[in-house]
Amino acid sequence: MSSPNIKYHLIAIITVVIWGTTFISTKVLINEGLSPVEIFFYRFLLAYVGIWFFSPRVFLSKSLTDEFLFFLLGLCGGSLYFITENTALGITLASNVSLILCITPILTAFLSFLIYRKDKLTGNLVSGSVVAILGVALVVFNGSFILKINPLGDFLTIMAAFCWAFYSLILKRLEPHYSTLYITRKVFFYGILTLIPIWFFEPISFKTKILLHPVVLTNLLFLGLLASMICFFTWNLAVKQLGVVRATNYLYIVPLVTLITSAVVLDEKVTLLAILGSVCILSGVYIAEKGTKIGKLKKWLNP
Repeated sequence: MSSPNIKYHLIAIITVVIWGTTFISTKVLINEGLSPVEIFFYRFLLAYVGIWFFSPRVFLSKSLTDEFLFFLLGLCGGSLYFITENTALGITLASNVSLILCITPILTAFLSFLIYRKDKLTGNLVSGSVVAILGVALVVFNGSFILKINPLGDFLTIMAAFCWAFYSLILKRLEPHYSTLYITRKVFFYGILTLIPIWFFEPISFKTKILLHPVVLTNLLFLGLLASMICFFTWNLAVKQLGVVRATNYLYIVPLVTLITSAVVLDEKVTLLAILGSVCILSGVYIAEKGTKIGKLKKWLNP
């Protein structure tokens, strides 16, 4: 880590730490009677309303091409990502989903290489990713090596990983031309807008009694204002300063945070294998970080 970028590495780490705890909040809300679609809608609605107080009062972007890219940004990083992930959680094992989603960093690096041929998949990046994925497997299974194959659920999870990888690449394309606050607001707007077709299959029901329940309200505020409004902004800022690949490597930490949070909040068991996995994750992120300095995507990201 170079000294000028240390604060952005810390921002990325803090962001993924917060995202690692959102699984618990989502689980609580589902247990309280909210559907995954409703949770996403309320989460992004709160974020969109909140960010209007801080973002530039400009509605349309500089061109129709950019507006379409913002549409794709909200689709890939918003509705499509969360719907595929949450639907997968409903039809396959959570361990499968967590493990498959951790291909996102190496998938992002590979797509960056395909888009900009001069970027190189360095040995450190690949080996670090392998070590981190091994660690993720140990953390996710946490000593219980049961893998149940569900083709549809696993396919949806892979789709979610692709969605976030494309989100990162499109984000970096727009970052040089718009403020981070403006981009983040557009993500929430198009995330909500692209959710509308889903309502024909799963309508949103405004359950006032449930929404006003202290536990539900607290968790929705956490997901909407902190995990979405603030964390999407800080993540977009980290991607802008560190680059797509370097920032995305920190996503390997998410299962580690979820493991710790589950142990503290839900009193779930943590095994020696999970601890070993945690060491592998941190080691893998360190190794991969040392190998991502070549890939800057300068030419494609700064047309």
